[in-house]
Amino acid sequence: MTIKKEEEFKKEAILRMAEQMCLAARTAPKARGLDLLEVAVASGEAIEKLSKKMKEIGEREQHHTFLRDSENIKSAQAVVLIGTKTRVIGLKYCSFCGWPNCAEAEKAGAVCAYNTGDLGIAIGSAVSIAADHRVDNRVMYSVGMAALELKLLGPEAKVAFGIPLSVSGKNPFFDRK
Repeated sequence: MTIKKEEEFKKEAILRMAEQMCLAARTAPKARGLDLLEVAVASGEAIEKLSKKMKEIGEREQHHTFLRDSENIKSAQAVVLIGTKTRVIGLKYCSFCGWPNCAEAEKAGAVCAYNTGDLGIAIGSAVSIAADHRVDNRVMYSVGMAALELKLLGPEAKVAFGIPLSVSGKNPFFDRK
């Protein structure tokens, strides 16, 4: 008989869960089938790098959320990063971005509402995987901003969020100070 304790498998199990979350994000429905997502998993030193950048942003912008979250993600065993590139999707009429059509929106450099809508659907798909497996998580824009500044999702990603993951007796991403 073999006994395998939680500390022997927890890290790899969380990384596998993060990978499954990325796959769920990838397969989420997208407007006109245009896939502009960038997905990645951060762990170990990459989480420290994100935390440091978040602290830098918090100090630079005098923004408490970034300072609080920079400490908070240190409790994560992995962080799922999901972002989107921005492209118009070629509609004759929409105006959800504030411009009358995609051609004018593209000239103005507007962010297509469908790009961010697709990102939200992908995030929902990802966190549903974590919830189904009882992995503690929280969607954080502060992590996404740091990932963008660090270009962790590539140079074309323009909007991003981070989802820190933890398995512990209490969800460290709620009841924050």
